[in-house]
Amino acid sequence: MSLAVGFKDVSKRFGPVQVLHGVSFELAPGRVYGVLGENGAGKSTLMKILAGYEAASEGGVELDGHAVRFDGPREAETAGVVMIHQEFNLADDLTIAQNIFLGHERKRYGMLDEVSMANEAAAAMRQVGLNCSPTRRVGDLIVAEKQLVEIARALTRRARVLVMDEPTATLTPSEAERLFSLIKQLKAGGATILYISHKLDEVERITDEVIVMRDGRFVARRPTESVTRQQMAGLMVGRELADLYPPRVPVPADASVLLDVDGLSVPGWCEDASFQVRAGEILGFAGLVGAGRTELFEGLLGLRAADARSVRVAGKAWARRNPRSAAKLGVTYLSEDRKTRGLHLRMGLAENLTLMALERYAQPLLDRRREQAALASATAEFGIRTQRSDVPASSLSGGNQQKLALARVLQPDPKVVVLDEPTRGVDVGAKRDIYFLIRRLASEGRGIIVVSSELLELIGLCHRVLVMRQGKLVAELPAGQLSEELLIAHATGTH
Repeated sequence: MSLAVGFKDVSKRFGPVQVLHGVSFELAPGRVYGVLGENGAGKSTLMKILAGYEAASEGGVELDGHAVRFDGPREAETAGVVMIHQEFNLADDLTIAQNIFLGHERKRYGMLDEVSMANEAAAAMRQVGLNCSPTRRVGDLIVAEKQLVEIARALTRRARVLVMDEPTATLTPSEAERLFSLIKQLKAGGATILYISHKLDEVERITDEVIVMRDGRFVARRPTESVTRQQMAGLMVGRELADLYPPRVPVPADASVLLDVDGLSVPGWCEDASFQVRAGEILGFAGLVGAGRTELFEGLLGLRAADARSVRVAGKAWARRNPRSAAKLGVTYLSEDRKTRGLHLRMGLAENLTLMALERYAQPLLDRRREQAALASATAEFGIRTQRSDVPASSLSGGNQQKLALARVLQPDPKVVVLDEPTRGVDVGAKRDIYFLIRRLASEGRGIIVVSSELLELIGLCHRVLVMRQGKLVAELPAGQLSEELLIAHATGTH
């Protein structure tokens, strides 16, 4: 049986900060709804109230006309309401099968039925295209594989109301296609799908209606076919958006080489990679998930075992590569995984911001005033939305965490900036801000490397794009030759 969903005057406060203001709307079974809004608009908080992760301060949720108040997500899942989180909710030390059935274990004769759970997990994994053993440890998976585990887990819950928060953020185009096919099947079965995404092309393609939130309030509802992507973006930010990408400024012919990598290999991931980045250049890296892009740069920075014939930064040899020596030479790296590698979520905003450049703020004692001034400046420059500055990083929305992580890696004033999925989980207005910031960083004479799964992002930003496949650099395309079709063809080996 399908469930109709209703939000009735839902408000939510975290201490003195109110993040939802009397939100009301209803949803029908067998429909896909795009839930849109800037970072901090309240989308994820509202969905967490629906799925039992948070309680409303006032108002509440109705299912089939009856008020419900779930005492935790397990109770919500029993009622058929399941949420796939943007930030993974997985136990790294457990296997895939154990994660999929955590809290819903299958038993036989009073004992855990490991065989049954492994078989069911394998079936769900096949549905989402995750090709590995259900007994594999989740901590050994890459980010995209963890996303597929989250989706597989939701499928085993037989959800009648399914909330998806940025589900394709780390997926390849083929994996996203498989997900869209699953959504179509669930919709045909009468499920209600709430699809939170900043990828407006996906929203346009798979949803029946869009619901827009702004500053914790419900502001608009439209049939998807009646609004353009540009109009969706305008409803989200409350104003018209100009061009998404900044003008591409040519790299001077005599621009100096800031990073010169020769023969870098990362065992099991990357073999004999050589490339250069020049001052003022934005260099893109494309490839399917598992192609070795992230691992290449983790090896370069000394975050995993790697060796190279030579690496030079602004002409200086870089032999002992580690994060500390990278910072001294002027190379900085923004990880794709902000939750575990990008930020210390329990620490405050100012502490996170200044951690990579403490020598500026501690001589020898920490100057709290300078630190707070730096935070105020970063909050304005990067558009970090928070009503208070004395809160932990975990209190920010996912997109605002991303902007804080970006501000943090720029604190040491680097020569070379490596950005791995820099706009993952970031709304369209903030994406534009980040794109113009990247352009500005390049215009200041820095070398910028952008690793991205969003092909349009690479096409709109980069002077050149290098394509990786199965651990090797297989193509180099200048801006004038860039297209989605050509990038995909090189990435899949069908060119």
